[in-house]
Amino acid sequence: MATIEQRMRDDSNVSVLGPVPIRRHPWLTLTHPRTGLIAIMLLAFVLIGAGLGLREPSNVDEERFLGVALEMLQNGSWIIPHRAGQIYPDKPPLFMWIVAFLIRVTGSPKLALFLPAVIAGTVATGCLYDLGRRWWNRRIGVIAALLFLACFQTYNVLRAGQLDGLLCLWMALGTYGLLRHLIQGPAWGWFYVACAAMGFGVITKVIGFLPLFMLLPYAYAVRKGWKGVGPVPGEPLRWALGGVVMIAAVAVWAVPLAATVLLHGDPESLAYLQDVTLRQTAERYTNAWMHREPVWFYFTNVIPEAWTPIIFGLPWLVPAWRRQLLKKDGRLLVLLGWAVMIVLFFSLSTGKRKLYIFPALLGIVLAVAPLVPWLLQRWFDGRPRLRRIFTGVAVVWFAAWFVAGFVEPIKDGPNPHAGVMRQTAKLTGGAELLLIEWREGHWLYARQPIVHFGFQSRAGVDEAAQWLRAHPQAFALVPARELSQCFVPEKARKVGDTSRAEWFVVGPDADNGRCRTELPSKEFRFAWRTPL
Repeated sequence: MATIEQRMRDDSNVSVLGPVPIRRHPWLTLTHPRTGLIAIMLLAFVLIGAGLGLREPSNVDEERFLGVALEMLQNGSWIIPHRAGQIYPDKPPLFMWIVAFLIRVTGSPKLALFLPAVIAGTVATGCLYDLGRRWWNRRIGVIAALLFLACFQTYNVLRAGQLDGLLCLWMALGTYGLLRHLIQGPAWGWFYVACAAMGFGVITKVIGFLPLFMLLPYAYAVRKGWKGVGPVPGEPLRWALGGVVMIAAVAVWAVPLAATVLLHGDPESLAYLQDVTLRQTAERYTNAWMHREPVWFYFTNVIPEAWTPIIFGLPWLVPAWRRQLLKKDGRLLVLLGWAVMIVLFFSLSTGKRKLYIFPALLGIVLAVAPLVPWLLQRWFDGRPRLRRIFTGVAVVWFAAWFVAGFVEPIKDGPNPHAGVMRQTAKLTGGAELLLIEWREGHWLYARQPIVHFGFQSRAGVDEAAQWLRAHPQAFALVPARELSQCFVPEKARKVGDTSRAEWFVVGPDADNGRCRTELPSKEFRFAWRTPL
């Protein structure tokens, strides 16, 4: 029987990690490249998009982004986003623009919020399939796509209505374009597509430049004469044009923003510019004020779960990768080097979230895919029963992800904020409502005019009692834990529960007279023309 090294022969004309002969399955050998691409993208859309249109916004991020998009449509706050009438400074607006556009097209806010991530996952799957097909063969392309669709993190990110879903689209196009240029190039057209995608990624979530990290392992491989990569012609003007394309994509938002700030020059606009360009980038990376985790967080708390089932193959994959790197396999160096750099980049930040390292999965999948035939041969050669068990488990695994898309919306149920705000409007007759210690769901599902002192204001029940004295026809929404401090509990009416608190609505008649304070100098008013 051939040795592992023979099975993994280094044939740069055929593959980086040469696939070995195994029993062929029709679903792994789609006959025509275009047919295979359409089929695999359709599968991705079905798996990732299962339950699309059934899901409600279920966390603060989803509530926030949908609310900002709806407020853009209502008030025209396209350049500087707003949340309940107050500037929202945390993120660039591209994702909210796209959600707002999709709301106009589809007429369904729920569908519009989740559709960008489904489209992104579909495109990313197609990119992985096509790269695998071009570098190795159609079978490896299908394996790369299926590995991506098998991973837990794929669904964790791409079934959420968050920025990282759309960011996956720009990451996939940036990665695809750069790899086509660096590995199979020169392909200047794809290089410019990658640069444009990275620019749009920057005005989605700043870190859209991550595909550029692969230039470092690529440059090392070229300099050391590694196999599978070749130097792209040294044409400085063409390379510089890529930077121009990337800047032009960023300028779609940056130029109107600069013009808006210069024309108005008010303190709020200037503060927004400083916040979104400095505080939410450099300061958040070096001195995060939330999601603080130790440097080993991704290696111990994230990757073992997020990259399941790939993680189970590491005892065999790591030695195989080591052998290929010793053979100076340049393509593997670019893929693994890029993935490792992304993980290290976010590990060095003081603030960490599980979804930050999702782009690295694109490189890992392409590094694993050509080894899968060898792994299956090693595991199941002469063990047909084990092969059948493996196939059955794989089918059940994908079926479970599909079914989960329909079960999870039912399990989560309606957003509790919707019930709270509906009951509040009913009990108050739609009168003006003061919000304290509020979250995005209160604003998103509000069915009456709302007033607040700022999203991050520390104003509490003291300020609520004082404000109600000056507005005797209005009401306030107060969390139960602070109710008795300034109000008579028997005169408060419960309107529902959320994950954070029990909520009660109070009027001026519930004031116990014990709380006296000065009101904040700034208050914001907002009302939906068409409540959800």
